[in-house]
Amino acid sequence: MPVHLTPNAIPAIVGGDVNLKPLVQILDIKHIGSSQERYRLLISDAVSTQHAMLATQLNDRVKDGSIRNGSVIQLIEYLCSFVQNRQLVVILSMETIIPECDIIGNPKHFLEPDSTAQKIQPNINLQQPARVSNNRYQPPPVANVQDFRPAVQPPYQPPSNYKSHGTILKNEAPARIIPIAALNPYQGRWAIKARVTAKGDLRRYNNARGDGKVFSFDLLDSEGGEIRVTCFNAVVDRFYDVIEVGKVYMISKGSLKPAQKNFNHLKNEWEIFLEATSTVDLCPDEDGSIPTQQFSFRPISDIESADSNTILDVIGIVISVNPSVPIMRKNGMETQRRILNLKDWSGRSVEITLWGDFCNREGQKLQDMFDSGICPVLAVKAGKVNDFSGKSIGTISSTQLFINPDFPEAHSLRDWFDRGGKDAVSQSISKDMVPGMPKNEIRKTISQIKDEGLGRSDKPDWVTVNATITFMKADTFCYTACPLMIGDRQCSKKVTRSGNRWQCDRCNQEFEECDYRYLLQAQIQDHTGLTWVTAFQESGEEILGCSAKELYMLKFEEQDDARFDSIVRQRVFNKYLFRLKIKEEMYGDEQRVKITVMKADKVNYATESKFMLESILKPLR
Repeated sequence: MPVHLTPNAIPAIVGGDVNLKPLVQILDIKHIGSSQERYRLLISDAVSTQHAMLATQLNDRVKDGSIRNGSVIQLIEYLCSFVQNRQLVVILSMETIIPECDIIGNPKHFLEPDSTAQKIQPNINLQQPARVSNNRYQPPPVANVQDFRPAVQPPYQPPSNYKSHGTILKNEAPARIIPIAALNPYQGRWAIKARVTAKGDLRRYNNARGDGKVFSFDLLDSEGGEIRVTCFNAVVDRFYDVIEVGKVYMISKGSLKPAQKNFNHLKNEWEIFLEATSTVDLCPDEDGSIPTQQFSFRPISDIESADSNTILDVIGIVISVNPSVPIMRKNGMETQRRILNLKDWSGRSVEITLWGDFCNREGQKLQDMFDSGICPVLAVKAGKVNDFSGKSIGTISSTQLFINPDFPEAHSLRDWFDRGGKDAVSQSISKDMVPGMPKNEIRKTISQIKDEGLGRSDKPDWVTVNATITFMKADTFCYTACPLMIGDRQCSKKVTRSGNRWQCDRCNQEFEECDYRYLLQAQIQDHTGLTWVTAFQESGEEILGCSAKELYMLKFEEQDDARFDSIVRQRVFNKYLFRLKIKEEMYGDEQRVKITVMKADKVNYATESKFMLESILKPLR
């Protein structure tokens, strides 16, 4: 049966017809792998040929053999773009009509007429199509091209103050609105219509090229496509005050680059970078087809198995809210932290850690509601999973919090809670199930620390050991420390005496009096073996019951050895629940596993008995 290609399809496509949905033949497929795998095609309408680029989402069609040299395909969605001063057809969506076929006609490379007045209209006069007899394959009759209806949005019409005055040049024609999912770097003119769902803070940076500033925002369109937009330096000044969360904008003339997945959690391989020529136009009329937000909620029970640093959405009932406390970051800057707990119907609860402005905005509102007897529903958009000391969710710059939101998941959760869910037992994936026990215990014996090679991975291991102190080094239990404050945190670096004064190399200052901080080395033992551990300030005070300075004065200033020895002896042969941080560190040229006591609690035998009983019964359930 003869095969019919769409007559004059190549001139029509090059002329700007995006609604034709033509039948064309693939003459050649070439892999042009670079930083990203891509395929370049040579397509034909039996008379003319034109180079085309396959969108990356269609790469599998080549790999699985759905299209190959000779295949007849129908172009569903496509556009014509200039790449390095050459026209290129970008194929966004297509269907294979005939997987394999002889070459049809005698096509030659298409040369566009010089005169811009000679434009090929979409519904050109159809001449007798080229025919070829295909003895190897008898395809079903192909529908006439006039039976296909366009399925694309109309061209974007910019506001009147942006319209050109006079003749419109080829590269100045109105951009066509396309879905976010169809964006790719090979497009020339494009526009997207989308709602801003999140806006990041304005950040400043310094690198080898100098100082700069940057901010980004996330977009969502009517088809559910999401993409991040980033602005740098002068572009920040143009758009930072213009962008508002919840508003719909028409955006065009940006460049697409691969998304940096370390900082971008959206499910899109591209990211838009706005430039000096970019346009961002507010759409004043509300577009009901674009949702205000898109969620993909995960049950709290699923978070237990989620990888660290995973970005996800979670919703639950607030069952506790802690006060906001100041925290000193590693860079010396102070911030706020507030911890609350969520539970849902999965039988699990999780800690939510609010950082920075979240503590005083949504955090304070949640505390006021909880203190008044209300357990609000909280939806967390784009929370970050943390596996430090158990699984928890933390806020990041793109996180959004919704208190008692008006959508079905929130109403269902509220109904469940009010009908008895508030009394349902839930196990915390951030805390142990037995009240009073240390946070998210991973119980180990001392022999397991060595047998399982704990501490030898990239990250430290955190375990809890029930053990007895059998020995403490009483001669070197503390060190002289810098008392100066860096922000709201003490420096605490080791200082040296310089005459009658103390000197800190870190602060580069001298002072008359120093502080004393614990550096306590002890031997602990359980029924499987013994090991050495180091306890610093807080854990040292928990073990010895007094400050390092008090103990130092007692031994070296007052020289009351009897009382000093009595304090130490009272702590030896006592049982503690030691929360240990185990990490391999370099000492000289040798790698050694260091075990640090982060917390030491005296054993509560009633609570410990409950824990042991639960451990026995758990495998039987």
